[in-house]
Amino acid sequence: MRWANAGRRWIASRLHYGVTRKCGGYSFAVATNPDRASYFPAIEKKHGQPMEYWFGVMAELKGQKYPEQMACLQENHDFSRAHANALVLYSRGSLSAHRFDDIDGYLASLDQVKQETIREIMRVLAAKHRRGEWVLAWNKPLFALDGAYVFGVSASSQHLLIAPFDTEVLQQLKSRLVGYKVNKKTVQVPVDWPVDRQLIIDMVDLQPRQ
Repeated sequence: MRWANAGRRWIASRLHYGVTRKCGGYSFAVATNPDRASYFPAIEKKHGQPMEYWFGVMAELKGQKYPEQMACLQENHDFSRAHANALVLYSRGSLSAHRFDDIDGYLASLDQVKQETIREIMRVLAAKHRRGEWVLAWNKPLFALDGAYVFGVSASSQHLLIAPFDTEVLQQLKSRLVGYKVNKKTVQVPVDWPVDRQLIIDMVDLQPRQ
C-alpha cells in the first residue's frame, strides 16, 4: 500500500522523539514508547469507568489466553485494539512496551556478528540520507525520513529481517531478490550478510514521498 499524504502526516504526528543519541558515528532520535498505564486516563474517559473497574474485569478473565482477553474487551466492552492491548498486557505483568533505552541497548542484546551487520545497514542509509534519523520504535531500529518510517531492520535467532515500509517496493525489486527468502513484508538475510548497499538504498528511494 502506498503512503498517501494524509497517512504520512498521521505517522509523522506519532513520531515522538527524545534526546538525540549516537550509534556507529551517526545521530538518531529515540522514539518514546509509553508505559501501558499511560493509556489509562483515555480508557477512563472513553468508557466512563475508573481503572479499578477494569482491573476487576481483568481479574474475572484471569487464566484466559491473550486472544480471548483481547476479544472480550473489544467485543463486549468496545475497546480499541490499542487500549485492550495496554490493559491486557498490564494485567499480565508487562507494565511497559519499552524493552531497550536506545539502539545501542538493542544491539547490545545481539551477538557481535549481528551487531556488525545491522550497524553497516544503518551506516548505509545514514550516509545516503543525512536528514534521516534512525529511531528505536517497537523495540527495533527503524529509519525515519521526511517524518515517516521508511525502513526497518530486526534480528531473529538465525537471520536478520529487512523491510521497506511500502511493501510494493518488494515487487519492484523482485528480480534482485532472487536467492533471498522474501516474506509478505520482509526480506530475510543472513546474519553475516555482505550488505548490498544499493539494494538497501533502493528499498528506501523507490518509496513514494512528498
